[in-house]
Amino acid sequence: MAGDRDLGIALVRAAPRFSHGGGTGWEMTAATGVRGLRLLNETEAFASFTLTEANPEAYRTLSENVRRFPGARAVEGDARAVPPDAPFDYVDLDPYGSPVPFASTALRSVRPGGVVAVTATDMMVLAGAQSGACLRRYGARPVRGRLGPEGGLRILLAYLAREAEAGGRSIRTMLSYARDHYVRAYLEVREGPQGPLPIEAVDPAKWTGPWLGDRGSVGPLWLGPLFDPAVVSELKVPEGAARPKEVAGFIERVREEAAVDRPFYFEPNVLAARLHLAQPPSLRAISEGLRALGFRVARTHARPEGFRTDAPRVEVERLVRRLAPSA
Repeated sequence: MAGDRDLGIALVRAAPRFSHGGGTGWEMTAATGVRGLRLLNETEAFASFTLTEANPEAYRTLSENVRRFPGARAVEGDARAVPPDAPFDYVDLDPYGSPVPFASTALRSVRPGGVVAVTATDMMVLAGAQSGACLRRYGARPVRGRLGPEGGLRILLAYLAREAEAGGRSIRTMLSYARDHYVRAYLEVREGPQGPLPIEAVDPAKWTGPWLGDRGSVGPLWLGPLFDPAVVSELKVPEGAARPKEVAGFIERVREEAAVDRPFYFEPNVLAARLHLAQPPSLRAISEGLRALGFRVARTHARPEGFRTDAPRVEVERLVRRLAPSA
């Protein structure tokens, strides 16, 4: 997760909210405190950072670690309770498993205009393997198959948007992504509603985007943007990054992707399999063909050969059939 923590530093440095420094932060489930302490020490955005941990053994290590960082404070306690020093400018929720038990507290503990960052690692639930648990935990039916991780991200965003609304607040996505064994979202939290939520249950039979399966309705899903292009355009690899090449590649990809921020993505090999083609055309050929037809195309961070487009599936499939190499 070192590269993911590098991205957190890049995000905070890019967010206008933190450009003047002096902010306050809270890491809700801190463990040894590495994420929060790096944010405090490497961004110049925070004057103080509270780090909460309930496990006694982890708390002892956390207490030792915070002594080296002026402005850091360790608290042994339950992160489901709003701390007395709330509200904060930044709240980070990175639990082991589901963030659901802590989500409402996170959204209530941030100042209007502040940022909440949320990680979920319960991908067996969010990405379709445990659909019953997903319905109980998040109130949604998951997307199965290769698009399951992005489906899980959109289920999480829909859940957080509803939780914010229940507390009289709303969210704006800044940077949201699915990587490896987890999904993560950086959200600006605003006071009051911001109009109808971009959340819907999707019937795959009527869906004109990438194929979402044939097992009935999925979601409700967040169908709004994953990225704020203005924030993404300002992302830079932090000096001293633990995984500079990894972070540089990710930033390059999401900058491209933010210009075609459409729900879900296609893959040439998946298209070829569904269309019973001997082999798929290249991603480059598909991209050039779609642009020639007037559609936008961008690669996605989620899969090396995946691409997002505003072209409907029928147009994508027609083009792939035409471009496919002969057997």
